[in-house]
Amino acid sequence: MAGDTLIAAGFSDPVFQSQNAFRALLAALSEPGARQEIARETPAPDGLDGAAATVLLTLADYETPIWLAPALRIGAAGAWLRFHCGAALVDDPASASFAVIDGSAHGPLLAEFNPGHDQFPDRSTTVIVSCVAFEGGAGVTLSGPGIAGTRSLAPRGLRPGFWAEVAANADRYPLGVDLILSCGEALIGLPRTTRIAETV
Repeated sequence: MAGDTLIAAGFSDPVFQSQNAFRALLAALSEPGARQEIARETPAPDGLDGAAATVLLTLADYETPIWLAPALRIGAAGAWLRFHCGAALVDDPASASFAVIDGSAHGPLLAEFNPGHDQFPDRSTTVIVSCVAFEGGAGVTLSGPGIAGTRSLAPRGLRPGFWAEVAANADRYPLGVDLILSCGEALIGLPRTTRIAETV
């Protein structure tokens, strides 16, 4: 815990809420680009939106190191994750199982996270990208598994070149990171199988 800051609550009903969150996550990753809502009864810690906090509370534990920006790592968000998940917070993006990045920040780049390896491509980093909104940004067209034809997406609050990073990540398949865009209590899944075409 940082200083004398109180640690925010976790799930009030861990079994029910984690099951609901897990179903929303599965839906997000099986239907890339489709918005999913995650209800949260208690406030998220400072520095994490509700969706990002719920994803980590559902999936992270002592065996899944997490990367956070330094300011979050030493603040309320870091204390909250250590307390509720027992997770180690790491400095090196490549050693993280999960990561939360500000979509507008210059780094780290997606390529700095663990893409998995040939024998175990699933042992890659899942990167949660915090957005300002899910509309009003530069438009992209999504295609691939889980998408009938194409799907459009235009989240706001992403750094220049972000979609080029996502496209390069998809080119590494079966390696690469899986992405979850978060905003408030909602999330959008972008697994590494999703192909990205920027709207001209």
